Amino acid sequence: MATVKKDDRLTNSQSLMCVGFAGVFSKTVTSPLEVVKILSQVGTFHCKRGFMHTFLLLYQNEGLRAFWKGNSVSCLRLFPYSAIHLATYKKIVHFHMDDLGRISQWRAILAGGLAGISAALITYPLEVVETRLIAQNCRESTYRGLLHTLSMVHRNEGFLALYRGFCLTILGAVPFSIGCYVVYINLDKLWQEHHFRFSSLQNFINGCLAAGVAQSLSFPFETIKRKMQAQSPFLPHCGGVDVHFTGMINCFREVIRTKGMLSLWSGFTANTVKIVPYYGLLFSCFEMCKQVCLYQNGYIVSPLSYKLKPGVDQSLGPHELQEFKRYLRNGKKQAQSSSMRNRW
Repeated sequence: MATVKKDDRLTNSQSLMCVGFAGVFSKTVTSPLEVVKILSQVGTFHCKRGFMHTFLLLYQNEGLRAFWKGNSVSCLRLFPYSAIHLATYKKIVHFHMDDLGRISQWRAILAGGLAGISAALITYPLEVVETRLIAQNCRESTYRGLLHTLSMVHRNEGFLALYRGFCLTILGAVPFSIGCYVVYINLDKLWQEHHFRFSSLQNFINGCLAAGVAQSLSFPFETIKRKMQAQSPFLPHCGGVDVHFTGMINCFREVIRTKGMLSLWSGFTANTVKIVPYYGLLFSCFEMCKQVCLYQNGYIVSPLSYKLKPGVDQSLGPHELQEFKRYLRNGKKQAQSSSMRNRW
């Protein structure tokens, strides 16, 4: 999976802010592709005639704002998800490190998968809300925003409805992690050089490739999950789902029986098209935010470039650097006062 690299020259709050801003911006720009993907997974009437026709039909029936349905909830979910994921990942990695502070590639990917499951467990109701908001017609809406959707689902369907399909998140994490591992262990062969020599462009391509392979393996689980999230007897047309089912296994059976095996990858075209712009914007926005923070912390000479500030130890953390600067300032003051006394 493509992720932004942790830089020890940033504080935890700065790292979270950079990830959050980059995530919000990239999600907002690529929201039309995400909406089309989820509608295709749910199986609404928009998606009967292919990828491009879905855009046209959605625009004709609901207008331009339909392409940003559920985006505010998706962006809001990003902050607690990122914070929980980062904290959990750090703890798991620290637990599996050897005496030299190293961790194997498969253990790191496993840690990422477990951290993702932990973050998803806390924020899953927001994902259900996002799916419900996207699946409904925004001109004839049943739900009116985050709090109204949460209260309606809880009142009509019970608390467990907010976690409907969560087991598929756990099941989907297995092929996802395997896909990431298979890609990363073969990167040295792909580029004909060791991974520590990869450039920023190579790392970006590696991330997109890993995301594409991993998501293609886990996509059937996500498709069934979206159908389970959207289906409700309290909504028109049962939430717009194209098959009727009574549970996870029954949903798999009905989809394969009525739509065929390939329908488990409905929306995969939109998902694949989204990968490059999403991760491209994510990386570039993160780097822009990071430059501003590094300049503010005193590591670089300008927020517009990565030119290092002369005389600054880049291995120091932000708090250590501030303490060191304070120590130097105090030393200069003492030297000046001592010089003044000697003159008198």
